[in-house]
Amino acid sequence: MAAESHFIQVVISVCILLFAAKLFAEIFVRLKLPIVLGELLAGMAVGPFAIGSLLTVEGDSLVSLSQEVKILGEIGAIVILFMAGLEMTPREFIKGGKASFTVGTLGVVVPFFVGFVVFQFFGFDAFQAMLVATALTATSIAISVQVLSEFGKLKTTEARLIIGAAVVDDILAIAVLSIVTSFGGAADLSIDVIEITYTIFKVLGFFAVMAVVAIFIIPRIVGSRLWKAGGSIEGIVTAAFFGAAGIAASIGLSPILGSFVVGMALASTKVFERVEHYISKLGLIFAPLFFAIIGAQVDFRGLNFEILMIGGAIIGVAVATKLLGCGLPAWLFLRNGAQARKVGVAMVSRGEVGLIVAGVGISSGVLAQNVYTMIVIMVAVTTIITPIWLKIEYKKEMKQNQS
Repeated sequence: MAAESHFIQVVISVCILLFAAKLFAEIFVRLKLPIVLGELLAGMAVGPFAIGSLLTVEGDSLVSLSQEVKILGEIGAIVILFMAGLEMTPREFIKGGKASFTVGTLGVVVPFFVGFVVFQFFGFDAFQAMLVATALTATSIAISVQVLSEFGKLKTTEARLIIGAAVVDDILAIAVLSIVTSFGGAADLSIDVIEITYTIFKVLGFFAVMAVVAIFIIPRIVGSRLWKAGGSIEGIVTAAFFGAAGIAASIGLSPILGSFVVGMALASTKVFERVEHYISKLGLIFAPLFFAIIGAQVDFRGLNFEILMIGGAIIGVAVATKLLGCGLPAWLFLRNGAQARKVGVAMVSRGEVGLIVAGVGISSGVLAQNVYTMIVIMVAVTTIITPIWLKIEYKKEMKQNQS
């Protein structure tokens, strides 16, 4: 009976989150604001820390962020990144390799080292400062991809650089997380350069092998003449990108990197249009659910002046280090200030890795509850401001083109 009750709670949570996301999307379309922002705010509004806490049955909130609901959100992220992968062929990814690698690498290095220095200044011990700095490294590309898609800009030069850099950024951020958590809160942070270098190259190597296998094998399987039954190709494609996501997760990478690689592998195949049509329909459900679930995890209870002050510093460092760390090298490659600024802005949003780091810190007892709250608020704020800022940048571009 308890299992049945839990199932009902999960189903009702999904129902409310998805309905609220689509309702807010309709409002934001009419206000000419990014749809993704409406979906995020919908989650914040009906989540268990806001209106959702008032909607209870027998003492339990109608909207629950159970493990099952969060898994559905992760599935949404996997679908979104598969869609992003379809917009970039392997040749295009390799062509932008130098620029993507440089922008993505500096997008991790600059936030990490600036964050580490700044937060020690605020009185954090070395390991706490390192954890907070790690939370600043990874970009939540799903947010930017959704905005670029809304504006029809996924095939622009800066969009390709954004997506390529974000993939490199995510790989390196996972490597940094692996290294930092290996210290385990030890007072003596003795750094083994060889071990760190090995960890980074191991992560990069796994990603490279996965990419090569996907590019050479997946198109042959999907394009085979074996598939005659209705929906077989769609089913095989779905199995492929979920399988790649699972493999990526099992070797310590972010699952979304696996789905991105499979999407990229299928971008130049004969079944591209069929797959794109299918996945766009799937994205209509899972994308808004993902953003609503991210929004629903924001908890503003227990805020005080100290938390807001340090939280403001974290947000300031988060925005400035991505804007400069990614925007400046982008300018060196693009030689266009407006495009480079869009790259910097698109990389500001933080997401899954930031929340994972916060979770690791709180569960290990290294981070206090107020520091955990600040990291979650940083993720929420950067996630909210990125689509607004990116839309402003593209509106400026449209006005300049019209004049």
